[in-house]
Amino acid sequence: MTTVTPGGEVSGRRSADDTYAAIRQEILRGERAAGEWLREEDLAASLGVSRTPVREALRRLASEGLVRHERHRGVQVESWSLADLDEIFSLRSVLEPWGCALAATSGLADLDALRDLADRMDAAALGASPDLDEITRLNNGFHGEVLAASGNGRLVQLVATVVAVPIVWRTFSHYSPAAMRRSLAHHHELVDALAAQDPAWAESVMRSHVRAARATLVDQDPDPAT
Repeated sequence: MTTVTPGGEVSGRRSADDTYAAIRQEILRGERAAGEWLREEDLAASLGVSRTPVREALRRLASEGLVRHERHRGVQVESWSLADLDEIFSLRSVLEPWGCALAATSGLADLDALRDLADRMDAAALGASPDLDEITRLNNGFHGEVLAASGNGRLVQLVATVVAVPIVWRTFSHYSPAAMRRSLAHHHELVDALAAQDPAWAESVMRSHVRAARATLVDQDPDPAT
């Protein structure tokens, strides 16, 4: 039942949002594998909610392309073919460099926050066993900060709903030490380009960054969905 808390918050709405966020994170982190069937009753039991917020969450996830409804069969975590990945990285190589160029001249970039994120990624990558989960979390935060600094809300939304798919959570597991160092160096160069307010430089670095990620993920894995 949907109730209103003393502070005016609708608990039913919160439950639906929290359920959506929880299932989305499980998919993005690879805890729900590509092709896995998602049963409403199982999800409801694991999350401690009724089936109603689960059903709404699955509808929202389907609109983002993270799951798909199969008629008479249920809901399945989306799988990504090489053609899908090429389309996604083609979008990223246009949208993110453009956003980075906008961020270079918008005056909205928090350079200290971006430097901190880049430094923390460096630290997480140290040693024989890099903390890939932490690197991924910080990387997503870095890219989100850059896009937010573009000042273009529609661009942020577009990237979040069309481009931010499970592959961004798995890319770093494919990186060689050299590829990891190159990716981390890109982050520092991006901050330098933003600090210099040089849109051409910022756009160029981001494009190289995205293309390198594409090559690392696709070229080394003939079947990324497995």
